[in-house]
Amino acid sequence: MNPPSPPAQIVRAIDVIRKKRDGGELSRYEIHSLVNAYTAGDIPDYQVSAWLMAVVLRGMTRPETAALTDAMLHSGDVLDLSSISARKVDKHSTGGVGDKTSLVLAPLAAAAGVAVPMISGRGLGHTGGTLDKLEAIPGFNVNLPVAQFRRILETCGCAMIGQTAEIAPADRKLYALRDVTGTVESPYLICASIMSKKLAEGIDALVLDVKTGSGAFMKTEDDAAFLAELMVETGERMGKEVVALITDMDQPLGSMIGNALEVVEAVEVLRGEGPEDLRQLCLELAGWMLHLGGVSATVEDGKRQSEKLISSGKALDKFRQMVELQGGDPRAIDDPGKLPQAQRTMTISSPEGGYLASLKCEQIGTACVVLGGGRERKEDSVDPAVGIVLHKKVGDAVSTGELLATIHYNSEARAQRVRELLEVSYQIADSPLEKRPLIHRIIGRT
Repeated sequence: MNPPSPPAQIVRAIDVIRKKRDGGELSRYEIHSLVNAYTAGDIPDYQVSAWLMAVVLRGMTRPETAALTDAMLHSGDVLDLSSISARKVDKHSTGGVGDKTSLVLAPLAAAAGVAVPMISGRGLGHTGGTLDKLEAIPGFNVNLPVAQFRRILETCGCAMIGQTAEIAPADRKLYALRDVTGTVESPYLICASIMSKKLAEGIDALVLDVKTGSGAFMKTEDDAAFLAELMVETGERMGKEVVALITDMDQPLGSMIGNALEVVEAVEVLRGEGPEDLRQLCLELAGWMLHLGGVSATVEDGKRQSEKLISSGKALDKFRQMVELQGGDPRAIDDPGKLPQAQRTMTISSPEGGYLASLKCEQIGTACVVLGGGRERKEDSVDPAVGIVLHKKVGDAVSTGELLATIHYNSEARAQRVRELLEVSYQIADSPLEKRPLIHRIIGRT
């Protein structure tokens, strides 16, 4: 898209805020002006916070969403990866509790011959962030300049970094502000954030994992499908192949929640082990990545190739190589004891027997934040060692006194608050309930 032509009058932030507050449709120039001024530091956080809340309450039209995506995309550099002959494919999740699939998928797809230039984010609200998980690996550097990112991608086939000063700087600032102003959930803001960052990577195709359920930002399947369609349409409009999977987040994915713990579980999957739901979802997403990457004729063939790459150890070797190239200690991949360890643990037991009927997924994510595993304020640091290990998932039989969860903690006061949260997060029933499907539907390419 060409940059918008300036109007006769200068655009003021307060006028843009009022217009959106009152339900008006912003012009492309107004949106570009606001984004560019905020990126340059010419507009304070409090004004952009007010505009973000107006967007949450009033929504955006499709042209506004496209204009916001475009403004954020062109707030920095758009990578040219044409020197890499392999097709460039990335995957993005809208955020969930225990979702560590990126740590599995980047090296897995790279081992198959797909280039994966992955630019990720930090935790938002009750959900964990890929960058925070990677930084639990001692020495792992997610803050690489573009030139080094490109070299690692050429060498290894995958690299995982955060939003740099060069790539989508507007998204980096807005992402952090949304996290602490209660403006995360807007599908329009989510779409613009994800798509601007992903399109700046110079990718050919994108696989989206759009979560739905109690632990997702999109609580209902209709809301998740709306967001998925919005992102698929935005990507296709910009000449990219995009597919979106609507996946379940009514309970945490896998068994481990917390940054170092999730690294452990991702490595387990790369070894052919780990929880069934996490393995299943990783293989499904990998199948799509390999298919869109042109190395498998079908999604099913991509899944079979992925299983072979895991069983042969090639996917884990690729992860180890990426960790080392990005400054991390590769020994931590083979020895979990070299990852950060919490000082103490506390267990939660079932007060009655029966079957686990439900888990308050968002509350469990919030519990991990309370432990220090996420951020309540933009400036908060994250404790990589803390977290929660679930011993039972929905549908499992439970005996009185049997372990439900283990809390890994470094603060007694925080652990007691988390115990209270977890004790009311479990619902036990007399008979097993039908499990929700892990993958609800697929939107986009068939």
